[in-house]
Amino acid sequence: MRSYHLEAFKTIEGIQIKEHSIPQPGPFDVLVAIKAVSLGRRDLYILNQTYPLAARPGVIPISDGAGEVIAVGDAVSRFKPGDKVCGNYFAHWRDGSIGPDIMDQLGCSLDGMLTEYALLKEDSLVHIPAHLSWEEAATLPCAALTAWSALTGFRQVSAGDTVLTIGSGGVSVFAIQFAHMMGCRVISLTSKENKAERLRALGADHVINYRLNNEWSKEVLALTEGRGADLVLETGGTDTLEQSVQATGFGKQIILLTSVGTVNPGNPVALNKILSILFVKNITMQPSFVGSRLAFEAMNWAITLHKIKPLIDTVFPFEEARDAYYYLAKGEQLGKVVISVSAKS
Repeated sequence: MRSYHLEAFKTIEGIQIKEHSIPQPGPFDVLVAIKAVSLGRRDLYILNQTYPLAARPGVIPISDGAGEVIAVGDAVSRFKPGDKVCGNYFAHWRDGSIGPDIMDQLGCSLDGMLTEYALLKEDSLVHIPAHLSWEEAATLPCAALTAWSALTGFRQVSAGDTVLTIGSGGVSVFAIQFAHMMGCRVISLTSKENKAERLRALGADHVINYRLNNEWSKEVLALTEGRGADLVLETGGTDTLEQSVQATGFGKQIILLTSVGTVNPGNPVALNKILSILFVKNITMQPSFVGSRLAFEAMNWAITLHKIKPLIDTVFPFEEARDAYYYLAKGEQLGKVVISVSAKS
């Protein structure tokens, strides 16, 4: 079998392919033939060593993947050969609050999914919605679950709430779909006019071009008759945080989904510009980090019930995995960047 490994950091050319024997499952292991994986901004952070958790040298990258169960260990009870599965981003997080003892992550401290076969523990897997293709299912573990947890894990949104999303990456696209499903009004920001109609088709009620309107918080307030957003999914980091605070309603919430900017990553946030507003408006600012296995299973049930289809930008073949990294690094995608895997034993 073939697997990619992070043999050198800070360069995409450091992602090297190697040949291995197909592993055999132990008592609690599940052998999965990987069919597709999807890339996220997190994978670039890991490669460039700007991610909070240090990656193991030589690790198989990428947390998000979907595949078919090929074999199971003698003690496995939740899965059987032929089942279609995804791995959970946090392999040891079943439920409840996250803690330092369950921080291990696929594609970082643990081998990930950019391989033809993966050996995973039974407790780190979930069944995937039956109506999704392999490529669609591969988008769920990080981007979809991050959006789901942001909408349901802290102050759960209700029908009639206004949700603000930023950009057109995987998390933001899933957030639009989920918030629309939940009966929320969705305001979305984009920097490209040609993406506006696509975002509306996904469920955005209003789309604002933040490149043409630096003080876009004023437009959010106008659209909400001065009330502001009930929930802001802050994926822009330092690039957008000040305006996000201005756009949030009194007593409402911002979910922080990144700690750095994407357009100007070295741009600091002037705390004096946001702290006074946070206090006056009594805004809660809460970081969120993907989700547990049980949250993943709940999300998959909602996806199945409402027949939600993930939005895929581009699919690359396994042999062109590095090209997929280069494409993602441009930051121009709408939806997810996926790598299709066809195993050669």
